[in-house]
Amino acid sequence: MGTKEEVCKHPPGRFVPMIDRNSCEGRDDCMRVCPYHVFDLRVLTVDDRRQLSLKGKLKGFFHGYRQAFADRADACHGCGLCVSACPEQAIRLVRSETVRS
Repeated sequence: MGTKEEVCKHPPGRFVPMIDRNSCEGRDDCMRVCPYHVFDLRVLTVDDRRQLSLKGKLKGFFHGYRQAFADRADACHGCGLCVSACPEQAIRLVRSETVRS
């Protein structure tokens, strides 16, 4: 696979990970593969749980409402390793609104 500089060629913050709350099962695959430590795992708040679809509520219940959060999204270099590693396909990279090309 190469160094993180070879894999992650974008400047930090150009792309950010978006996590589908109705699909994430709180596995730590994204945390393990991210060379910039963008992700944390924590339990959804009661307010966050109310926003879930029926599918999301069921998944959440069975997985202890634990999910991944991109708490350090500004450190993301857009390499896509998290997207590839997520077994639920709950992560996608989007261009940051705050970065100008």
